[in-house]
Amino acid sequence: MELTEKTLKQNFVHRGRILQMHVDKVQLEDGRTSTRECVDHPGGVSVAALTQQDEILLVRQFRYPYGEVVVETPAGKLDPGEDPLTACKREQKEETGTVADSYIPLSVMYPSPGYTNEKLYLYACRITEEGSQQLDDGEFLEVDHVPLAEAVALVERGEIHDAKTQVLILRAAQLVRDNLI
Repeated sequence: MELTEKTLKQNFVHRGRILQMHVDKVQLEDGRTSTRECVDHPGGVSVAALTQQDEILLVRQFRYPYGEVVVETPAGKLDPGEDPLTACKREQKEETGTVADSYIPLSVMYPSPGYTNEKLYLYACRITEEGSQQLDDGEFLEVDHVPLAEAVALVERGEIHDAKTQVLILRAAQLVRDNLI
């Protein structure tokens, strides 16, 4: 079995500032055809930024699709052709005002492979410098310093809903436990 599908036709139904959406006709491995609804996304980054006191920086911001404030690790989208680590450093500085001397690349995460090609590049760092936020125009968020053990407990109790944040908190705890960061 090859586990592949061949694109026969693409019909773009939306081309927005960030996302493109298309409905594709595909040929399945057994020769039959089917339809795939896809969202193209430029990709993004997120970072588990840790203080010297083993606190993780979490941001709270209103997320329109959910109609609620969501707790997340600092994150943002990639600009066209942008290196993920460069984007990570940019987003961390913009959202939290912090920087680090070195970063640990953790993984590439596929947040929802059933309908989007978005890739999230995940990093961890130990903060070496704190400053002020440099938020984008129209961006509103608050930064919390949360003890890492408390953040892990929030994940375990199901109180943090964002997938990338769950992954980053648990991976950061593992790095601290193993003295790797």
